[in-house]
This record gives sequence, C-alpha cells and structure tokens, in this order.
Amino acid sequence: MNLFSDIRALVIDSLTAMTTEGALPEGLNFANVAVEPPRDAAHGDMATNAAMVLAKPAKMKPRDIADALAAKLAEDTRISSAEVAGPGFLNLRLAPVVWQGVLGAVLGAGTDYGRANLGQGKKVNVEYVSANPTGPLHVGHTRGAVFGDALASLLGYAGYDVTREYYINDGGGQVDVLARSVYLRYQEAHGQEVAFADGTYPGDYLVPVGQALKDKVGDAYVDQPEDVWLADVREFSTDAMMALIREDLAMLGIKMDVFYSEKSLYGTGKIEAALAELESKGLIYQGVLEPPKGKKPDDWEPREQTLFKSTDHGDDVDRAVKKSDGAWTYFAPDIAYHYDKISRGFDELIDVLGADHGGYVKRMKAAVSALSDGKVPLDIKLCQLVKLFKDGQEFKMSKRAGTFVTLRDVVDAVGPDVTRFMLLTRKNDQGFDFDLDKALEQSKDNPIFYVQYANARICSTLRKAEEAGIATNDPVLAAADLAEVSHPAQLAVIKKLAEWPRQIEIAARTNEPHRVAFYLYDLASELHGLYHLGKTEFGLRFVNESSETATHANLALARSVSIVISAGLGILGVKPAQEMR
Repeated sequence: MNLFSDIRALVIDSLTAMTTEGALPEGLNFANVAVEPPRDAAHGDMATNAAMVLAKPAKMKPRDIADALAAKLAEDTRISSAEVAGPGFLNLRLAPVVWQGVLGAVLGAGTDYGRANLGQGKKVNVEYVSANPTGPLHVGHTRGAVFGDALASLLGYAGYDVTREYYINDGGGQVDVLARSVYLRYQEAHGQEVAFADGTYPGDYLVPVGQALKDKVGDAYVDQPEDVWLADVREFSTDAMMALIREDLAMLGIKMDVFYSEKSLYGTGKIEAALAELESKGLIYQGVLEPPKGKKPDDWEPREQTLFKSTDHGDDVDRAVKKSDGAWTYFAPDIAYHYDKISRGFDELIDVLGADHGGYVKRMKAAVSALSDGKVPLDIKLCQLVKLFKDGQEFKMSKRAGTFVTLRDVVDAVGPDVTRFMLLTRKNDQGFDFDLDKALEQSKDNPIFYVQYANARICSTLRKAEEAGIATNDPVLAAADLAEVSHPAQLAVIKKLAEWPRQIEIAARTNEPHRVAFYLYDLASELHGLYHLGKTEFGLRFVNESSETATHANLALARSVSIVISAGLGILGVKPAQEMR
C-alpha cells in the first residue's frame, strides 16, 4: 500500500474524467502531476500541484482547474475536504478511516510494508569500498562501506536485482610497495634490523604478515635480490590484506557478492577489447593533450598519446588511455572494468568513491556512455571526509595502522550498529564530524539512541501486555477496531507511517539512503510524543486498563511503528533493539 500513490491515482482519474466531460482539453500530459505532503501540516494531509502544471498547456487559469478538480475529488469517500489555496494549489484532507486503514496494511504486510517494485527486477551493480589492498580499512573507507551497503539494501527493497561488488586495485605500483613493506617485516621476523623508507607502509598490521611469510618460505628470500621474491611476495601480501579487509567488512555485517581483481584485466585482452570497442565508434585517436591547468608552458612537454575522445560524451577534455611509451594509463583498466560490468548485463551501474575522486566522475561517465551507447546509466556517489572526535578532541591516529584511524578503531569504540546509523545521518556528499562520545549518549540528540529507544519502548509495552494476558500477535491487532485511533496525536503517527512507501521510492530514485535514517528519526519523534501524551491523557496509553478495545487499537498503532522501524533499520544494516540497557 502506498497511500500517496493511491491518492495520486485518484487525482489522475479525476483529471481524465474532467477531460472526458470537456472541462479540460484533450491531450494533456499528467506525468508531472504530483501528490505530496504539504509544507505546512496545518494546510491539510496532502497537496497536489495538478492545476499549476496543467494551466499553461490547457490555456486555462490554475484556479479554474483547481476549483473543478476539488469538486470532482470531493465525490470520493476518501476525501473529507479539498480546498484551493493561493493561485491554484489544492490541499486535501483524508477521511479518518483512510488513515486507520494504514495500520491494517502495515500489520498485514509486516516489514514488507513499503517494499516497492520501482526497480522492476533491473540488474544494478553497486561497487563500493574498493580500497587499495595495502592495509586495513580506515574511517574514510568505513563511510563508503556503510553508504554503499545501505544503498544496495535500499535498492533491493525497492525491487532491483542488486550485486554488491568490490574492485581490488591490485594492478598498480602500490602493491609493489606493499610487497616491499612485507619483505621488511619478513626480514625483521628473521631477527634483522630494518628501516622503512619513504613510501613504504610502517604499520604494525604487517608484522603478522611478515611472520606468516617466514612460516611459509623459511629463509628462502633472506638477503635475496628483489627479482627473486617480488612477484611471490606481492601475491602473498595482497591475499593477506584482502583477508584482513574481509574481516573488517564482516565487523560491519558487510558481505560482498563479487571481488573483482584489477590484475585480471592485464594480459588477458580485456583492456584491448574495451578500447577496440571505443575505437570502432571512432572515439580513439592519436593526439597531444593541452597542458594541465597551473602548468607553465616551459614545464610542459607535449607528447603524442593514445586518447579517448571523452568530450563527445560530456567530459571537459579528452583523456589519455595509453602513454607515449606504450604503457597503459590508470584510466585504461578502469574503462575495461566498466566494460566488463556492461558485458555482464547490468542495467545500471553505481560507483561509491572517496571525495578525492571528484575529477574521475566525468571521464568515467563518458566511458560508460560511449561503451553502452548511452543505454547503461552510471551514478557516481562521492563520500566526503569523516573527522572523528573523542573527549572534545579530534581523534587522528591508530598505532596499529601507523598513520590513520581504522574501521576497527571506530567499531571497537561504539559498535557496528551505532557506526552504521551515525554515518548515514548525513548526505554522502557532506563532510561529517563523528563524535564518538555523543554517539553513545542516551538522549534525543543522539539519533540512533532515539530511534532504538522508540522500538525498545514498544517492545517493552508489548511484553507487559502479554504478561497481563492481552493478545498482541499481529493478526489480532489487525482485527482491532481501529476507529478507536482518532486522536490528532495518534493520526500524526499514522500519517508518518503512511509516508514510508513514498520515502522508499524517493530514496531509491535518488540513491540516497540517508533519507531512511532521517525518516526513522521523525517517526520515532512522533511515537515518543504520543507516549508522553499518554501520561496525562489515559485514553492514549498503549495499554488502557479500562478498555480492551482501545488497548488493542493502541497496540496496533505501536506495533505498526515497530514494524516500520525494524524495516528501516534493516535497510541500514542495523539490528532493532528489543530493550535498552
């Protein structure tokens, strides 16, 4: 049930009837007609812009359309009033029975209430985290991991066929640096003194890797030249780091469907095939790029390179795919990787990247557009930086990692559920100050506590009702006389519940899972407000000792809130609290 969609359908049917009756001209497009919550709840339950968007094409005054539409809508029993406001906005109030029916829909569907078929089974690839396999995940990766995983769950809930994917950047020079760093720890495991040169990784997390290498090969690589051990140590180290990364992700409850190796693109013809596809479209040529911005002419040496004509697909400049010495640029394997995704039959692609990849967006979108002939959209979501605070001070360092705060540092400090929820209380493209102390506060100012407390409060109420011999299973509550739920504070909660399916569709269309966290906070706020009101107005108490009928109706409302909170937290990857300790 999506009440907003139902009322929009009613508006469209009314407009169609008006067309048939001659009140509107033929051929109008109703696609931009919307039904939404009004900006001011005092104006009504819903509002439609129908008269405003149809006035110009109909060559009519908005007010005239609105007046006629209001009269038509008033014929439906679901509409208690339809009032024209301003130049032609139409505010609607729904009959109480409509709102009461929402509770029956929630209790009947359970956590599937709000589940949508927006995606219609389209295959979507969500690539996220994709950190270089050179160390444990840091707090920046954590935000991308949480965002990407919640987005994947949101899209699955909205009817998409989602694949979660991690792109292992194991084809570049940074993995050689990792191998050299592990080799130093390997020598150290053999009792040698070592010094970490600039650019190597000094973190303690490589100590057990060096020991594990010793356990595997003994002293076979001790004091040997690099060409003897580099390839083997590189593979050994990458495998060890990916095992560490998988453990890090597991701490947050994240499990990938696919781990795709960049290295698998080299020497297999995949890069050549992707560029051949672009060349067949006339998009590969030999040329010289303009000097980068900020370069003085005498600092710039023009070189002929193999270029991708990305400007034909919305980029600012063309991009090099092969250097003058014949080596691939870093962009070439990225093109091949996305071509592979397209070849696997995905209908949509989403990349979740760090804030430092802003310059990557246009070129990659251009490549995907060119490779798919514009048929496969690519959405790139950039996650801005996270700053951690503890005891009022910025928390900057992990001794184990050497230079950064790890995912494990954060999860150890506040737990996986708090980590996930808090990182989703800001839009991904906004910076985030994560105060570890406030994240554990038991107050309204802590959104995760406030939402979890609402659910725990409901669960406690239901347990007490059961102990008092009151049936609280969903079928019994769904059969309650919901006409008892008519107080404005109760209806305010139901109206918020009715928004849930609409919020799912909006969040899924925009790829914005933070909307779910915002919604849950607002729903919890309505629930807490109703609960406190019940302290002075006995009829609003969830368990009304003087009326079994009212009790079942009130518990139906409370249970419906718990169902939606549980569904929302499930999308965010957070376990709903049954009790607070």
